[in-house]
Amino acid sequence: MAYFVTGATGFIGRFLVSNLLKRKGQVHVLVRKGSAKKLGQIGEAMGWDMKRIVPVTGDLSKPKLGLSAAQITALKGKVQHFFHLAAIYDLTANADSQKLANIGGTKNALELAAVIKAGCFHHTSSIAAAGLYPGVFREDMFEEAEGLKDPYLKTKHESEGLVRKQSAVPYRIYRPSMVVGHSKTGEIDKIDGPYYLFTLIKKIRQTLPQWMPTLGIEGGRINVVPVDFVADAMDHIAHKKGLDGHCFHLVDPEPMRFGELMNTFARAAHAPEMTMRLDARMFAFIPAPMRMAVTNLPPVKRLTNMILRDLKIPKSTLEFITYPTRFDTREAERALKGSKISVPPLDSYAWRLWDYWERNLDPDLFIDRSLRGKVEGKVVLITGGSSGIGKAAALKIAEAGAKVVIAARGEEELEATRKEICDAGHLCYAFKADLADLDSCDSLIEQVSKQHGGVDILINNAGRSIRRSIELSFDRFHDFERTMQLNYFGSLRLIMQSLPGMIAKRRGHIINISSIGVLASSPRFSAYVASKAALDAFSHCAQGELSGKGISFTTINMPLVKTPMIAPTKMYDSVPTLSPEEAADLIVKAIIDKPSRVATRLGVFAGVVHAVFPKAYEVVMSTAFELFPDSAAAKGMAGRGDAANPTNEQIAFASLMRGVHW
Repeated sequence: MAYFVTGATGFIGRFLVSNLLKRKGQVHVLVRKGSAKKLGQIGEAMGWDMKRIVPVTGDLSKPKLGLSAAQITALKGKVQHFFHLAAIYDLTANADSQKLANIGGTKNALELAAVIKAGCFHHTSSIAAAGLYPGVFREDMFEEAEGLKDPYLKTKHESEGLVRKQSAVPYRIYRPSMVVGHSKTGEIDKIDGPYYLFTLIKKIRQTLPQWMPTLGIEGGRINVVPVDFVADAMDHIAHKKGLDGHCFHLVDPEPMRFGELMNTFARAAHAPEMTMRLDARMFAFIPAPMRMAVTNLPPVKRLTNMILRDLKIPKSTLEFITYPTRFDTREAERALKGSKISVPPLDSYAWRLWDYWERNLDPDLFIDRSLRGKVEGKVVLITGGSSGIGKAAALKIAEAGAKVVIAARGEEELEATRKEICDAGHLCYAFKADLADLDSCDSLIEQVSKQHGGVDILINNAGRSIRRSIELSFDRFHDFERTMQLNYFGSLRLIMQSLPGMIAKRRGHIINISSIGVLASSPRFSAYVASKAALDAFSHCAQGELSGKGISFTTINMPLVKTPMIAPTKMYDSVPTLSPEEAADLIVKAIIDKPSRVATRLGVFAGVVHAVFPKAYEVVMSTAFELFPDSAAAKGMAGRGDAANPTNEQIAFASLMRGVHW
């Protein structure tokens, strides 16, 4: 007995060949010219007995698969089973390539099977051949298919039709559903089908704790099966007598709905589950013309495309969320009866699929996530760069190959930091500047532009913090003026002076070091939080205007960091804080990922609670205000010192709200 296999190096094909090699006979596999090396590599990885593998050089797009007369003569009358798997299994492929491979390839394979007098032509079709049929699609149905506008659905339907109408030899048709990785190893060769959801699940996991309930959508039943089931079922059915002319649905007889599928993979990823799901069909009451008008609005289209691009989800896959078709499996179940071959529950192997994807196929693995890749050779201006967070960030960024420019008021500290970086073999330039003086801001940018060609990344880190209750600030209006002058106007002046050069180059990144207090609305920090909130608001508005010009804005809502700025408040010596190096890591994250915001989960949670339950949050903040008194310095009693030690209640509250300013 001999076999002929097209698509043997494909995902399903390689597992099918492994099964065929457990039987007797040679396996002839179609390979393109120059692909013998790839076949050898796959064979070695799969553990094939290469002595029984016979490469047959040909071309799927040519008549009789491009085989010569001599090759055809050598195969004639010897091939009992002709497996045709070569096709494009990709919803995102263009129509022409799908037509050439799926329809043209099947026509050429049928022609070769007839010429060599194959015993049986085994055609790997797909549930896509049913189109978007509303209801249960049986294995004996074909012409009833509906909704075949999509090129993938159409070409899979038409290629199956060729087999039914033109095959000169007996045939069997296999319609697998969406094929996922191996149920024992998780192995998969590309991102397709439900894998498009994985980036979304990962982002939810990064944003929210696992225990937090989320809102999602419920859709149609998404049928997925592991590749080992498909290969095992095809191998078994192909060798069973009396089944010629039949079609077999290799699908899950009890498929999950879209929401259930999402939650299964969310559990595998340790991500939050969608505890409340809205049925996507509920939006059908909106008239189609109105839906189309809204979705075609330029802002809506741009936002949709941006989200889909960020999540790596092809737009063509969205219509399958409400997939309307279910599949009868009586023929397949009858053929597999007694074989112990069945679809394993997705819950039992979903974690393997996730683990393999995260280790091998996560798109983030193939993006340069190194700091060096983002800053090497670029001019990075860091204000407040002589100490604390600024110095720690300057050391990391300079080490990554950037031209670091640090600015601060203290000339001695500034020079010491510059010397430390340069002595380590990196580039650093220091400029003395008082960022509360707008003329000094203008001079700083002018010098950097003249000497280094402008700023590529601006990190507004310099700032002034004041912890004083409003009742102690009635006669200290200058507190508000000073914080606004440095934290808002000084930073804004640097941004406005840097933007023309960035816009001209159509690239630039502005990172503003804000505070978790903006999200938490921390009491006693009204002057400081207001100045930071003003810069946050400007950045949000500017991002809308300048994102199309290649300019990115990132706000870092920094939690409490142990720096000289918080030294006057002695209570902070006993509460959890970040080190300057940990804070610098957040800046590195901002440079690499360019998010709109970098914040801790607690900060995001505080912002959400404040927005949704403002009165309840007011009680929490009022309690905190009473629990943490003004410092001696805030009361104008500098030198007298604060309470010797914080109380247990203060320590417990500060630990619970880690990083928030009190």
